[in-house]
Amino acid sequence: MFERPNEGKSACVISINFGDTDFEESVEEIKELVLSADMNIVSTVNIKRSAPDPKYFLGSGKAEEVKFIIEDSKADTVIFNHNLSPSQERNLEKYFSTRIFDRTALILLIFAKRAKSHEGKLQVELAQLDHLSTRLIKGWSHLERQKGGIGVRGGPGEKQLELDRRMLKLRIKQLKEKLDKLKRQRTMQRKKRSRSNVLNISIVGYTNAGKSTLFNQLTHANALAMNQLFATLDTTSRKLFIQEGVECVISDTVGFIKALPTTLIEAFKSTLEESREADLLLHVVNMANPNHTEQIAAVNKILEEIKAASIPQILVLNQIDRLDIKANHEKDEYGRISTIQLSAKTGEGIELLKEAILQLHVAKQSSETEIFEENPLNY
Repeated sequence: MFERPNEGKSACVISINFGDTDFEESVEEIKELVLSADMNIVSTVNIKRSAPDPKYFLGSGKAEEVKFIIEDSKADTVIFNHNLSPSQERNLEKYFSTRIFDRTALILLIFAKRAKSHEGKLQVELAQLDHLSTRLIKGWSHLERQKGGIGVRGGPGEKQLELDRRMLKLRIKQLKEKLDKLKRQRTMQRKKRSRSNVLNISIVGYTNAGKSTLFNQLTHANALAMNQLFATLDTTSRKLFIQEGVECVISDTVGFIKALPTTLIEAFKSTLEESREADLLLHVVNMANPNHTEQIAAVNKILEEIKAASIPQILVLNQIDRLDIKANHEKDEYGRISTIQLSAKTGEGIELLKEAILQLHVAKQSSETEIFEENPLNY
């Protein structure tokens, strides 16, 4: 009902440099996002400006140049490596006569393609509708038609736009109620685990850092692991065997990215809470990526947003097999392993990681024993 025309297959990618120090990195990232959305890049346009143009974002003169590039390359979709206002999006669609995706819409599209579980699909739909709600005003020509009749079809003279907005709000409310119910179920499951001596571990990290590969290596599972941004969205949990008498549950969560749309963070809160309620975070980093330091900062920023920054964290510097580096580790001031260099692909360094997890498990048990001895009735 609220869907806009489907995305095309050939894309013109537009990136504008407003003096950003990480511009080149962002250009490569948007290209990966486009490919992850199953589109072909037929043309790219990199522009330098001091500030966005209020009407066309890239300026009227550049818009005219880009229009010729779009026509010449036969692109049926234009991707902006930025977030556009609703009016800018409408102006550009009308001027280019083609489908426009800004950065948020592109990420939402990828999430819609990747979500497999019932909860994941609900979360993506909620994020899409939240994003769409800001773009309903004069978004399509059919919304200007008057709608007669009564009841569900709308009152006498009710515009299609008003009817769509009303039904969109109703659907958003329904989705939030369903997700709240799933959230309560997930919370109960976590409480049951927390009452036991189980160590709850959550794998976090920048998208495509190798989280699912590490998850498979640790649990001998068969979770989807692809060289693609946002290859997996749905949280997967498995028991992890470290040694006899040590119980661990490890979860592979959705990957993060710079400027992750707030609509997605809000919609995926129940999933992201899996990280917030964990006893330990394994922060996986693609060490072979030259921008891995910035990616670490981006992940830590999102962890702060979801109030998970205070959880004990082991920094897992992955993909040493691509850098001719041996497995190694560093310890914190308490003598615990805090950073590990390993290869999730080959398994080199995995035993060091298990040793670090075991240290945390022992520390957790000791802490719970102290709490029990001090307050046995409240435990």
